Amino acid sequence: MGSLIDLAPQRVRWRAGTAAGLRIVMVAPPWQEVPPKAYGGIEAMLADLITGLAGRGHDVTLIAAGRGGVPARFLRTYREPPSARIGTVLPEVLHAACAQRMLSALEADVVHDHSLTGPLTAAARAIPTVVTCHTRSDGEYGEYYRALGSPLVAISHAQRALAPDLNWAGTVHNALDTGSFPYRERKQEWVLWLGRFGDDKGAHLAIDAARAAGRRIVLAGKLTEEVERAYFDEHVRPRLGPDAVYVGEADAAHKRELLAAARCLVFPIQWEEPFGMVVIEAMACGTPVVALARGSVPELVVDRVTGFVLGSPEELPAAIEAAGSLDPGDCRRHVERAFGVDVMVDGYERVYRRILRSATGGRPDPYQNLTSG
Repeated sequence: MGSLIDLAPQRVRWRAGTAAGLRIVMVAPPWQEVPPKAYGGIEAMLADLITGLAGRGHDVTLIAAGRGGVPARFLRTYREPPSARIGTVLPEVLHAACAQRMLSALEADVVHDHSLTGPLTAAARAIPTVVTCHTRSDGEYGEYYRALGSPLVAISHAQRALAPDLNWAGTVHNALDTGSFPYRERKQEWVLWLGRFGDDKGAHLAIDAARAAGRRIVLAGKLTEEVERAYFDEHVRPRLGPDAVYVGEADAAHKRELLAAARCLVFPIQWEEPFGMVVIEAMACGTPVVALARGSVPELVVDRVTGFVLGSPEELPAAIEAAGSLDPGDCRRHVERAFGVDVMVDGYERVYRRILRSATGGRPDPYQNLTSG
């Protein structure tokens, strides 16, 4: 378990807000560093968002665990992210309590919270808080966000449609810096599954489909939580062999190598996933995605252009074969156009303006150069 830094009260001041930018405090989840060393879709998206906002003159402070690696002032909770305890309650609650103590010493225009429990402290602050919903929006999660009442940002239209009555302030797709992902036109003959092991991610379906297509499959993914290990032992390990190989959890560099080399990414999700970062990461490398039409997949993949959006697992083997006929350049261009960092930053600037306008009762704000929305 990581230890917490000394949280002696301090006052952190910025230059006054100007027309050039806002003073924004980002609160990350506690489980990974920003940017992440390996698994961490939220943290990767957050690193790109902060970099994009800073590049436009916004003054950003990040509250997170571990070490800071983005162009922002960095305030740390855990010295080392408590990654091994992901899924337990106390690290998240402790992180939120420390973040609130830090926030009480800051002067800012808006707080942007990406954690789950952090928004519980929003009502105690005069600073407006917007929350990006990175998980499901239905069921108990929906009840939580409904009770919370804070302005929410959806990361896909599919996520928002599951609970249209929530206090949505906007929909902003996640994005990535395409320049940090290697483009490769000539692919290997094997296929890739990459993610977190669990029933909802469908690694066993990916193995079965690749085997039915006569293709070797490489699996790389996080295997740290008890539920992940149980799923792996029951459904994945018995399927491994010369044509189905697990290579561990890929770090940032290895992940890019795998994504760029694979014939296609197989993404047979079994839940309404709000946004699969690995989908746009693969396409950024010029690698098509063979996926089931759940959650945000139809928003991310252009069917028969950047991959295949399918209705059932039985269709996966034929699509794996057909993926070789798709143009890697179409995949890359699609991500650059629809999921570039500038597109995401534009979206969040519109949300910030909307939140600030609401917080000031509709009076004009001083940040006139922000994208209108």
